[in-house]
Amino acid sequence: MPTYKAPVKDSLFILNEVLHLGQYAALPGFAEIGADTLAAVLEEGGRFAEEVIQPLNRTGDEQGCKRHPDGRVQTPDGFRDAYAKFVEAGWGGLAGDPAFGGQGLPHVVATAFEEYMIAANMAFTMYPMLTQGAIAAIRAVASPEQQQLFIPPMVDGRWTGTMNLTEPHCGTDLGLLRTRAEPQADGSYRLTGTKIFISSGEHDLTENIIHLVLAKLPDSPDSVKGISLFIVPKVLVNPDGSLGARNAVACGSLEEKMGIHGNATCVMNYDGATGYLIGERDKGLRAMFIMMNAARLGVGIQGLAQSEVSYQNAANYARERLQGRALSGPKNAAGKADPIIVHPDVRRMLMNARAFNEGARSLALWGALMVDLAEKSATPEARAAAEDQIGLLTPVIKGYFTDKGYENATNAQQCFGGHGYIREWGMEQFVRDARIAMIYEGTNGIQALDLVGRKLPANGGRALRAYLQLVGACIEECAADEQREFIAAPLKRALDDLQGATGWLMRHALMKPDNAAAGSMAYLHLLGLVALGHQWALMIKAAQTALANKAADTAFYENKIAVGRYYFSHVICETPAHRARVEAGADAMMALAAEAF
Repeated sequence: MPTYKAPVKDSLFILNEVLHLGQYAALPGFAEIGADTLAAVLEEGGRFAEEVIQPLNRTGDEQGCKRHPDGRVQTPDGFRDAYAKFVEAGWGGLAGDPAFGGQGLPHVVATAFEEYMIAANMAFTMYPMLTQGAIAAIRAVASPEQQQLFIPPMVDGRWTGTMNLTEPHCGTDLGLLRTRAEPQADGSYRLTGTKIFISSGEHDLTENIIHLVLAKLPDSPDSVKGISLFIVPKVLVNPDGSLGARNAVACGSLEEKMGIHGNATCVMNYDGATGYLIGERDKGLRAMFIMMNAARLGVGIQGLAQSEVSYQNAANYARERLQGRALSGPKNAAGKADPIIVHPDVRRMLMNARAFNEGARSLALWGALMVDLAEKSATPEARAAAEDQIGLLTPVIKGYFTDKGYENATNAQQCFGGHGYIREWGMEQFVRDARIAMIYEGTNGIQALDLVGRKLPANGGRALRAYLQLVGACIEECAADEQREFIAAPLKRALDDLQGATGWLMRHALMKPDNAAAGSMAYLHLLGLVALGHQWALMIKAAQTALANKAADTAFYENKIAVGRYYFSHVICETPAHRARVEAGADAMMALAAEAF
């Protein structure tokens, strides 16, 4: 049976010694989370994930969700009890605004906990995870009265939230959506239409579900410029917050999925359901993107989390499974074979995963800190700078993390040999669950297009220029320090490849847009490699500082440096291939006639 141990020590190392959260004590929420409190929160969060959520992962996969004839959806055995414990412990409101009943801790702390939950049980965690994005959208665009009515029960976990975009004929191209909202005399709207692929669309965990639904008004443009956003509760809410009658929204069916069986992915039918406009009419897509961006960061964490739990189980197996002898001579002289961890190819798969996991964890937490600083920094300039950075890197965190997460899950499965193909070992579930993260919340191809087509040129390229300067300054600092000199050359080569690919796109994409699209995925991976390299440089510096200061756990810091060295010798060297793909352009890719495929 698979196991999971939350990487609390690594999270604390990043938060305290790499990001130095203490320096932000003057900002709202940070003063309450000193080093001792931070450790207590994450240690307890890790235990919750390990002891309450992880044991239900296989149950959820095997049982899945059940739809009853009346449209009710029953979650797998144990999910309701676990969710009640989740709510009782207050985990859903960890970073919630105190004005709505939340604990007000920084988003970066909640992100660390979120990784543990996803790794322990990805399908379960999706129920509360989407609620955070719904809260963000309501808080950003809804009226004060709507916020007070809907947000507090979502913060405390009594209600959950969803987002409803996709329709049977309409995925990424939301201008094609057909769901209609008819104005009513009392100021409400009647929504009619069908939405598909709605995660957590119906379930038995909470008394109400708040659906955020994109729809068009009768007199709005029939394009993306005519989309509005509506709150449509599963159960209508009275002005005093009490629950009223059941709304005319129901789960028509459950999708039969490859993975995440424990989460209810629903076809939602709106049959004249009562809804309430939030934000400006015809500006719904802009409002929904607030939720989508939050969800994309969460999905990026899913890629990291599935990579981590897969790696942990593969490493445990590799230390115990005896097969063959080490090429350098027997290591288990008392036995007939050595553990497979002695074999370089097994090491390759494990080291690739570990180098990614630790680098991605640092980048994810750095990105979460940017979310905090974009909201809480003292000056408009600091808030704008943080917003630039997380805006630039959101498609990287979603796209690169989930691509690598799936790759690492399959390699972890490979470490098991034939046993990895057998269900009882649990590895095939990690592979199936990881696969969806590359698809939903905007496929990774869409993330790459967003990066190259929108994020790079935004504000005249301001965000990328600032990030390139940040990495360049890090390289100069490494080159001046003989202990970190080994970082400077490979990171500079990678940065040169990124700058070269960026320059090529600037010269060749405007006149021929297919050039940008053809190289977009390679560019996303190129930026991902540089971004992880930057984080590894910061982590190695922190580890060397700890060793110089006679830190107690020398093995932890020495291992950190060893894995970092592997990243700079074996992983970041992939950047020239990605640059070559970008600079190859679109001609060869588009040369074959459609009929020839």
